[in-house]
Amino acid sequence: MDNEVSAGSGTTIVAGRLALGVTLLAFGLGTTGVIDGVAASDAVSVAHYVGGVALFLVGLLAFRAGDGVSGTGFVALGALWFTWAVGGHSSAHAAGLFLLLFALVALTLTLAGGDGLGQVVHGLLFLAMLVLAVAAFAGSSVLSKAGGWLAVLSGAVAWYAATAALAHWPTVLSGRAAGRGVTATG
Repeated sequence: MDNEVSAGSGTTIVAGRLALGVTLLAFGLGTTGVIDGVAASDAVSVAHYVGGVALFLVGLLAFRAGDGVSGTGFVALGALWFTWAVGGHSSAHAAGLFLLLFALVALTLTLAGGDGLGQVVHGLLFLAMLVLAVAAFAGSSVLSKAGGWLAVLSGAVAWYAATAALAHWPTVLSGRAAGRGVTATG
């Protein structure tokens, strides 16, 4: 394993991943209904300020540091979380359309590259929003819970990526299997 911190604009990426992780954990856990009396709507304040405002500002800081990929990702996700928090959806199909558009942004961020953990976060976010969109269109509470768990998983990976960077934990798995002649250093 490698203990190197992910490439990018350092603390800006860490702050963005913490904000995204906390937002996804709050939203996902609310959507699953696993905590009695807590619903996705209870995550609105977190989504508004942490997922919306903080991510948007972190994105602007990433742009300023010359990191266009992280800047684009954080600004786009911040705008989407802000919109989700303040916008009332007039119908389940309107919510489904919004979630589908959110999924497409996450897919773009997944395909844009970046480090491995970032791609995992965005890939899981894509799957979560896609499943939640289908759940909204179909009126399926089972799919909604599955999408919520995918959001929780995405949030946990984002939180790990940020914490790993700060605590110098492993963020990359070595691509080689240990065998004869292979040492821990190379």
